[in-house]
Amino acid sequence: MSRRAGGQNTSASTGLKPLWRWLAWVGLSALALQLFFLSRIAFMLWLDPQSTAFQRSEAWRLNTTQPGTDSRGRPSRAAPWLQEWVPYSAISDHLKRAVIASEDSEFALHDGVDWEALEKAWQKNAKAQEQAARRAPAVNSSAKPGRAPKVVGGSTITQQLAKNLFLSGERTLLRKGQEFVLTLMLEALLDKQRILEIYLNSVEWGTGVFGAEAAAQHYYRKSARQLSTGEAARLAVMLPRPKYFEKLPNSDYLANRAGVIGQRMGQAELP
Repeated sequence: MSRRAGGQNTSASTGLKPLWRWLAWVGLSALALQLFFLSRIAFMLWLDPQSTAFQRSEAWRLNTTQPGTDSRGRPSRAAPWLQEWVPYSAISDHLKRAVIASEDSEFALHDGVDWEALEKAWQKNAKAQEQAARRAPAVNSSAKPGRAPKVVGGSTITQQLAKNLFLSGERTLLRKGQEFVLTLMLEALLDKQRILEIYLNSVEWGTGVFGAEAAAQHYYRKSARQLSTGEAARLAVMLPRPKYFEKLPNSDYLANRAGVIGQRMGQAELP
């Protein structure tokens, strides 16, 4: 009996070895990926990022619909691409305040994640889903599907930057978890001013339009340094849906929302 039990234990431990090796390989791979991200962020203390993951995916999309790329792999003139990096001091304080007021009012105070805003977003999304379920008609093969409820994000500027710099646009728990880790890395290694500088120079403001300088030139034919309060507020309001508002520059919502953001700008704290 003892020999048989001993043999079974040996077989079981032998069978578990491949599993442990696989788990160790997965763990080491995950650690190596985090170290890679950490080193990339550390370099941003001195070096401006040449592109973001979102920009590269957008360049690929534009290139496949409008062939032609330049020496850096960016779309050529056949697919318009506007971006010019400018230092933090060359961006109007009006735009900085407008973006903070519109996107992340507690930017200068939180540690990268605004837990209160995140909780409110979850509550709004849950309420929207509940209301959509109540409005849904009885199951009917001939009934048309209702419009999906609007999803509220609650992401901070740092979280948006983490996602744009390194991640894909898919919405999964794994990607969201990685976003949180990257957010903490950004906040640990970079100060708030640098985070805002990178964000304002890389965020999308229209089809092939990235960064504050390109947006100011594209929409107002002036530099980012020269933007007025009203112009900055309108650009800030565009951020959640830049391609949409690029086609509807005179929409009532854009004008009304810009007025609200203009009133809040005085309360926005700059880093």
